[in-house]
Amino acid sequence: MLSLNHFFLVGLMDLIMEGTSSARVAVLLIDEKNQIVFQEVRENGQSKKGSISRDIIHMALDEKQPVITTRHDDSVKRSGFDRNQRSIICLPLVIGDRSAGLLYLDRKVIAGTFTHDDLELLMSLSKPISRILKNREEFKNLGLEKTNHPEFFVRGNSEASKNIQTLIFRVKDSDIPVFICGESGTGKELAARAIHLCGVRQKGKFVAVNCGALPEHLLESELFGYARGAFTGAVRNKPGLIEEANGGTFFMDEICDLPLVLQAKILRFLQEKEIRRIGENRPLSVNGRFISATNKNIEREIELGNFREDLYYRIKIITIELPPLRERKEDLHFLLNHFLDKYCLEMKRERAFFSPSALELLINYSWPGNVRELQNEIQRCLVIAGDSCLIREEHLSSKINPQAVRSSDPSYDFFRARAEFEKRFLHQALARWDFNRSRTAEGVGLSRQGLFKLIKKHEIDIRK
Repeated sequence: MLSLNHFFLVGLMDLIMEGTSSARVAVLLIDEKNQIVFQEVRENGQSKKGSISRDIIHMALDEKQPVITTRHDDSVKRSGFDRNQRSIICLPLVIGDRSAGLLYLDRKVIAGTFTHDDLELLMSLSKPISRILKNREEFKNLGLEKTNHPEFFVRGNSEASKNIQTLIFRVKDSDIPVFICGESGTGKELAARAIHLCGVRQKGKFVAVNCGALPEHLLESELFGYARGAFTGAVRNKPGLIEEANGGTFFMDEICDLPLVLQAKILRFLQEKEIRRIGENRPLSVNGRFISATNKNIEREIELGNFREDLYYRIKIITIELPPLRERKEDLHFLLNHFLDKYCLEMKRERAFFSPSALELLINYSWPGNVRELQNEIQRCLVIAGDSCLIREEHLSSKINPQAVRSSDPSYDFFRARAEFEKRFLHQALARWDFNRSRTAEGVGLSRQGLFKLIKKHEIDIRK
């Protein structure tokens, strides 16, 4: 069991309970297997509070985002249903790239539902506990090394990410060319780096070139290098990028933008494992893994005469298709937390969280720019939020929050508040289980019929 200073902890919990007008405050710490290793509960002497909601705890720990919700107190008979509802806040304590524990607050709804202001106050008061956890021996090695590794891309929860992970594992040690396709921003270079870093060539260089980023007259010399005196200004021998990847991996992004004359030379390299520098006659042997990628329809480019069919069959032996982010919403929570961990560390600031309302807007957005757009949005939010560790709706960009929704004062109409929570909760739960209604119903503890009734009641669009 972790040995936090008990006197300090109790005093801090009492301060949280007073500052947030909570009836109960609980601190739970967990190990790497999500087993509770420490639990402390403080209550303010009111009537029995009922059990702590375990499903809400698991949701906050799994998603590494705060939860504000209401639940019925099962210890009280259901007469006067509205009087027996409890308002709950769960705030995960994130250390490094994992949830190390959680703060749990509740009180009766008739005393007022918790608001974003309560959450911000809780986040501020919880900082001493997070600092103690961060400095303890058990958490010294929980930095961001793992989440900064390019393999993070294939560690999502969706079936698509699991399939990509399986395919990468199967091809990582092979020399067979790999072709990666997907929309702009889906992470094609990250997937290529994952193949390189997982495989036997990881000690060699990973050399990447974007065929559309260099002028045609420079691209050949960059790819193949040149000999001294080959042209005006060639005062020394210069190895090309393909040669630099000897023993490692050469990644050619946007290969459909490669001029036809250079496509012939790449084809020769793939067939013979040899290149010639500009101005030299003797071939150089290059033992490098070749990975290519494009966001274009390569078959259409062949029909238009822009791409060689023989090169197509050489590069497209193993194909990895990266689906757009809108088709793998189950990965969204993982990616959100990855970038929050990464950029909060880089900015040397406290770990930030999205408010439940902001998180709903993020989940419902279609992400046309895919992972790159998500990455940029989180960086922007952290700057706009300033010193606040809670990212609210007004901190989001206009594309994601087109109605300019702002955090508002809480509604004290219980039935309206419950309906708003139900709709938000269902949106998040459906997205988490990839809009599979059977899995969602099982995951949230509802029958299929009960889930269908709520979907119809709140007019939720099922995108499946």
